[in-house]
Amino acid sequence: MKLHVALNSVYCRRLLLLLSAGGFGLLGCYGQADSVGVGSGKAVEDIRREAMVSSTHVITENGEKVPVDSIVKKLNRFYIDQFRHFQDPRAPYFMFMSKDGKLAMGMGGLIRIRGFYDWNGSIPANGFTPYLIPIPKNPESLRRLGSTPAGTGLFFTILGHNSFIGDFMGFIQCDFSGYENRGFKLKKAYLQNDHWTVGYATTTFEDPAAEPPTIDGSGPNGVNSRTNILVRYSKTFKDKWTVAGSVEFPQSSIDADGEYTKACSDYVPDIAAFAQYQWNGGKGHVRLSGLFRMLSYRDLVESRNHNIVGWGAQLSTTFLVSHSCRLFGIASVGQGHESYTTDLACGSFDLVAKPFQRGELYAPAGVGYVLGAQYYFTPKVYSNVALSQQRYYPKGDLKDGQYKYGLYGAVNLFWDITPRLEIGAEYLIGERMNFNKEHESANRVTAMFMFSF
Repeated sequence: MKLHVALNSVYCRRLLLLLSAGGFGLLGCYGQADSVGVGSGKAVEDIRREAMVSSTHVITENGEKVPVDSIVKKLNRFYIDQFRHFQDPRAPYFMFMSKDGKLAMGMGGLIRIRGFYDWNGSIPANGFTPYLIPIPKNPESLRRLGSTPAGTGLFFTILGHNSFIGDFMGFIQCDFSGYENRGFKLKKAYLQNDHWTVGYATTTFEDPAAEPPTIDGSGPNGVNSRTNILVRYSKTFKDKWTVAGSVEFPQSSIDADGEYTKACSDYVPDIAAFAQYQWNGGKGHVRLSGLFRMLSYRDLVESRNHNIVGWGAQLSTTFLVSHSCRLFGIASVGQGHESYTTDLACGSFDLVAKPFQRGELYAPAGVGYVLGAQYYFTPKVYSNVALSQQRYYPKGDLKDGQYKYGLYGAVNLFWDITPRLEIGAEYLIGERMNFNKEHESANRVTAMFMFSF
């Protein structure tokens, strides 16, 4: 899907600034999005994105003038992406562009600090994940004050055009969300053109655009979300239909006890695909996604290997109901796809033991949904609300402390002080219910400071 946003002079008070030092020229656009209201006929989210594009400074050699349209096309390619997540970093503050305007390169970073307070029950993690709510409540941790720099990171991107591969983007992102939420780890690394994506990227089974934005790093628990090494092909027809399919390297999570069963090595790739109908220039869409997996284990009782088919199906949508309001929705179901979900990925649920049958595993069912809404009060101030649930459907009549379902609710408020500096606050509430009807809840308020450069 290609979208082009014209750079209007209203949003640009200065197009060219020459720097004499070093023989370089600085081509900068400084957004004035606040001066444009909803009455302009544009969606407010487009005004906000134009302010982000305008905040990037493009440096050219010897002050060479590069067509503004070429700059804007490349920067919008960074922001308009089927698999761009709300929490992904913004374009680098400085981009170096070649004389002919065919290549732009930049290195950027993101400082993200979250502070939170739990009460009436707390979750022993920085992410608000209902699966992790203790049952019964831990009397030593009924309240918790915490903070995390997780999500702070660095990234490198290259945007360009080549006669063979067409328009392309290379992207590498690393952040401090590894060991103890401070370890430096690779988050994404891929090369993408109009049709192909190769590398470590968001799974094709996920629809990030249909997920309501949250400050919480875990996000709604009914979401299917994972990063895989993959090869993906996608194509858009007449700006209305998009289809995509990928071959993805598997990462199964199997509950083998080592006494009667044992997990086998993954040897069949996961296959993910979707078909999407879009309208209003891509601002709204409905997507049907599918996932196919092969899960293998060894029956140590009979000394035999078994292959179990896992699958997932997801229907997702997002669309504008006015210039200022957007709705989100996701519903998914599957068997053996639990490691793709947010909640059940905390355990080993792709394959679990059959009740009263030693040496046998099966793929249990899981169902999730997410509902959300977003409203822009101004191009700089906006709010989101999200409600989500993940349910687990194993075989047998479980009466122990096994997870049955989790509920997740969030309401937040964001303020873009500048296109690069954002603060926000969020209230979160969650509940975990077990099959034995034991349940507990948790509450959290979170504040965020984020600076992108």
